[in-house]
This record gives sequence, structure tokens and C-alpha cells, in this order.
Amino acid sequence: MNSITRTKCIAVALCSVALFACQGTPGSSTATKQEGQVLAEVNGKKITSGDFSREVKNLPEYLRAMATTPQGRKEMLDTMVIRELILQKASKDGLDKGPEIEEKLQELKKRLIVEAFLKKKVETDAQISDADLKKFYDQNIDKFKAGEQIRASHILVKTEKEAKEILAQLKGGAAFEELARKHSVDSSSAKGGDLGWFGKGAMVPAFERAALALKEGQVSDVVKSDFGFHIIKLTGKRPAGTRPFDEVKDQIKAALMPSKQQEIFQKIKDELKKSAKITVKEDALNAMSEPAQPAVPEKK
Repeated sequence: MNSITRTKCIAVALCSVALFACQGTPGSSTATKQEGQVLAEVNGKKITSGDFSREVKNLPEYLRAMATTPQGRKEMLDTMVIRELILQKASKDGLDKGPEIEEKLQELKKRLIVEAFLKKKVETDAQISDADLKKFYDQNIDKFKAGEQIRASHILVKTEKEAKEILAQLKGGAAFEELARKHSVDSSSAKGGDLGWFGKGAMVPAFERAALALKEGQVSDVVKSDFGFHIIKLTGKRPAGTRPFDEVKDQIKAALMPSKQQEIFQKIKDELKKSAKITVKEDALNAMSEPAQPAVPEKK
């Protein structure tokens, strides 16, 4: 799925993750210290730029870029407002207290501690050297062959009026990358609109036709697609061939890292078990999986 087609899906995921992320209940001692500029007030409770930055930091890596777009920031803040309203209403109804909530908080604390421990250990030990990456590249060179490709940047906005205003600024000498960072609602805005290299069939038809018709360095007119209105800049062309190692190194690392992390995780488990006294009650464990037998009524 390319950068354009992912925009709507990521926006939904962004809001979902933010809505269910952990946050201290109103007035509780676990509430985070408020820092920075006030972005919103919800019945007197302030949401600051510090709160917002922490939310973005806690997002999965693939969603963080989305939160840097103007539309992404608006959706993120709106979700934080809704969550605060829910927390306040839950507190008013007395749903923030009680043994069930306390039990779940303790379980969550345990999970966060375990997650922090594993994250630190795995990130420290799960390293893949450039030599190993190059070895994989050389042994799988056919995987890195590609057809003719182009590289493009774009600015995506919701209305044709806004797109035409931006195009006028570009014709007046404004920098494409700066306008992309400021106005584009696509996640590529964080990189100045850069979509990287791609071949035929990777983008939606209207976008692809316009991009392929451009000369290197040329900027398109306003292009309409199902996702909004684009202004496209062609930044490169290259013939079919094998992609160089430096270009695909990060791609190789991302592909190899999960198995490397699993290997490290297994080593951590083995090391922990070596220094521990563990007794597993197999009978009790097996009994849990046996379905309960219905009571048979006595015959009279």
C-alpha cells in the first residue's frame, strides 16, 4: 500500500491508538505533569503541547509521521479532548475507583515493566552489522532488481481552492518542500512531500498519469484523485536495474530484524530460567483445558 492510499487508514488508526492510550484520570496522582503551551481546555482541564508530544512519542513508529501533518495534529488533539471528556464522565459516575479498576491497573503496571525490560534488552542486543546486511544483499541480489522508476514529491490538500493557492505560491518562487511540510495532509509532509522511488502501478491512476507526464524538476498543475487534490513534483528518473546496496540497506534491516529480535528474546528466556527455581504443575495446567462435565441428574 503506497503513501497516498494509506492516508485514510492511518488517520483512523492514529485516533484509535490515541483514544485507548494510557492517561491519568482527572485529578489523580498519576496524571502527568503539565508542560508547554496550552492547546485546549476541557472543563478546566488543560491539554498542553507537552501532553501532545508525549502522546506522539507513545505512538507506534509508523504512525508518528502522520501526527506531524496539520490534519493529523487536529485529529490527534480532538481524540485527546474526547478521551478527557470520557475520563471526566467516568470519574463523575464513580467508575474510576473500585477493586476491578485497581486490579487492572496493577496488571497494566506489570505489563509495562516487562515491556520496558524487554525493549531495553532487545534494542541493545539485537544489532545487525553492515557486513551481515551486505552478505544478505549479495546472496539475494535478484530480489533487488526493479523496472524503470521515478521519484516524486507531492502536496495533498482537501480542496481545489487551497491547491490552486499553493500552486500560485510555487509559481511565485516558494519552496516546494516547505509548503509540503506546512500544508500537506499526507504523512509524507514530514519529509517535504517526498514519496521515494516507485514504478508503474504503485500509485493511484490519476496521480501516476500526471507524475509520468512530468520532466525531472517540473511541477504539475492541480491533480484530483479520490484522496483530494495533489500538486506533484518529479524529482528523479532511473532505468530498470539492480538497486544499489546503500538504497536498500534499511529495507533489508527491517526484513531481518524480527527474526533477530526473536533470537535475542529466546536467549533472554533461557538465561532467566537458568538462574531460577521453577516448578510447573502439569496436572493442574492440563485440568484447566478440560471442559467441565455437566451434572447428571439422579434417577428417582
